[in-house]
Amino acid sequence: MTIALRRAAHWHRPLMVFVYAMAVLAVVSAVGMLVDSRVLTGVPIWLKPFKFAVSFVLYGTTLAWMLSLLPRRSRIAEWAATVIVATSVIEMVVIVGQVIRGTTSHFNDTTPLNAALFGVMGASIMVLFFAHFVIGIVVLQRRIPDRIAARAVGWGLGLSLLGMLAAVPMVLPAQDPGIEGISGAHSVGVTDGGAGLPLVGWSTTGGDLRIGHFVGLHALQALPILAILLSRFLGRRLDERTRARLVVVAGAAYGVLTVLLTWQALRGQPLLRPDALTLAAVAALMVVTATATGLVVSRRRGPELALAA
Repeated sequence: MTIALRRAAHWHRPLMVFVYAMAVLAVVSAVGMLVDSRVLTGVPIWLKPFKFAVSFVLYGTTLAWMLSLLPRRSRIAEWAATVIVATSVIEMVVIVGQVIRGTTSHFNDTTPLNAALFGVMGASIMVLFFAHFVIGIVVLQRRIPDRIAARAVGWGLGLSLLGMLAAVPMVLPAQDPGIEGISGAHSVGVTDGGAGLPLVGWSTTGGDLRIGHFVGLHALQALPILAILLSRFLGRRLDERTRARLVVVAGAAYGVLTVLLTWQALRGQPLLRPDALTLAAVAALMVVTATATGLVVSRRRGPELALAA
């Protein structure tokens, strides 16, 4: 554990400094939820900075680890990561600043200042998106030696971009709630701030675009974790090529799931109350994924053959 922490300390320094800062902010926000009784859009006012801080801890740590896997340093990727840190800091400063002011940070056009701050957040996220895209291109070009890690990192980076795109409908005209000063919404079919799931706050009465956004973003962690588990528990039974193919199958299924969840939300449907069409789509995804997994495993090479190849 100590060795791992020492290695992590030498990963991309701006990212790791940002991660440490977000970890502190997560603690501060958690305390804020306990001592600050203010409620905004139906939830404790410090919940949003808490969720964003935790998310950035995961995102920054994972991204720094991925950069450490490159066979040689890439100044372009490191600069892109530094840009991501800068844009993320801007977003968090606005979010925390608006909490201190007692107002919302997202979709807030109630005053020229609030509108300008929301515009700054939107611009920073666009820059972050393209910087993340640049890192993805570099990772594909540099070819991480470990085939399984390469697949997991490539798919994770790509699907997290899809997760970012899943948030775009939140600010489209169709999401205008018709409330003066509000320019978008997370929820579909109901107003933001209604009944929601514990902690995450996802709507239980209508669709919620944050679900697909969340799931897509965290492919960045989910697929590498899957790759590690495959190597840890099936490394002796499945050769490297088979495990890499299983990661590809999982990545494809994960991407379809992200799109499916966003499609469900756009139809104004709560996550836990899917209709027959949504259930049929989920069932089809499960059948196709299970079939693909079975085909990959059935064509695997034995450990001895893999070593001889």
